[in-house]
Amino acid sequence: MTTPLRIVFMRTPDFAVPTLQALLDGPDEVVAVVTNPDRPAGRGKASTPPPVKVAALAAGVPVHQPRAVKKPEFTQWLTDQAPDLAIVVAYGRILPQRVLDVPRLGCINVHASVLPKLRGAAPINWSIVRGHTQTGVSIMQMEAGLDSGPVFHIETLPILPGETAGQLHDRLAPLGASALRHVLDTVRDGTAVATEQDHDAMTYAPMMSKGDGALDWSQSAAEIAQKILGFNPWPGTHSVVAHSEQAKQVGKRLKFHLAQVWTGDAPEGAGQAQPGTVLTDPKSGQLLIQTGDGILDVLRCQAPGKKSLQARQFLQGFPLPIGARFGSPEPS
Repeated sequence: MTTPLRIVFMRTPDFAVPTLQALLDGPDEVVAVVTNPDRPAGRGKASTPPPVKVAALAAGVPVHQPRAVKKPEFTQWLTDQAPDLAIVVAYGRILPQRVLDVPRLGCINVHASVLPKLRGAAPINWSIVRGHTQTGVSIMQMEAGLDSGPVFHIETLPILPGETAGQLHDRLAPLGASALRHVLDTVRDGTAVATEQDHDAMTYAPMMSKGDGALDWSQSAAEIAQKILGFNPWPGTHSVVAHSEQAKQVGKRLKFHLAQVWTGDAPEGAGQAQPGTVLTDPKSGQLLIQTGDGILDVLRCQAPGKKSLQARQFLQGFPLPIGARFGSPEPS
């Protein structure tokens, strides 16, 4: 009978919960879970535990929440757990070599892209923003470089038309769990083989910020639609009404949640209008906007202080007229 592995699991967001649950349901022993400290959340800013902590405590697994992993105290704590393996799922912190060296079999990472593409903090979002049609998960042996270690196993899935980053996240999470189970089976029986990445083919998926969500209407309709989907639910995308016959609309920052490239007949004036210009009457129930190349069909939008609504409902409460334009506010 194969000896179970002693595993320390390191992760914070809810993407990791299916992977943790797969480990808890498997033959190995999860001796501890490492996650970030509780943080204020919600309108009341109440101290809120990370999703992984909730799942671990429900299963009776000890939880460790260090504020720093580069200090000797964390290395000593990890050593005391005597782990055979550490499983890291986008923990969000760079682990120093002395930490990577503690587990007998090293550290394995579950990364949400097909490596070497999209190394970095936000591969799910950037796979959509950059117009990829396929993504997946990679199970990788960790080393000191950023997602640069040799890869044990890759599983892929298609990115669906109109899919948001949130929806893709939910489909990738269980895929990561199944891919890891496959690799752990080979680790236990001694047949695991990791293949060096093609480092020349590497692309980077940087961490996002709220400022990344500003829309540039000089881009093509395809690029803007991909950005709206890829930054949904966070950091979200937005644009300011720079010009409108309805003066009260000028300066309002609207949020865009869903969009696609318009493939129907072009409205009158399309192609000659300035990028960011509304091309359709609000009574039509459609919000078509001129871009630098093509027309954007906005499917879901949100006015300041209001809920996200489908375009038809949104336009009933915020009727953008033909000729209204998004972009930088015009000087008064």
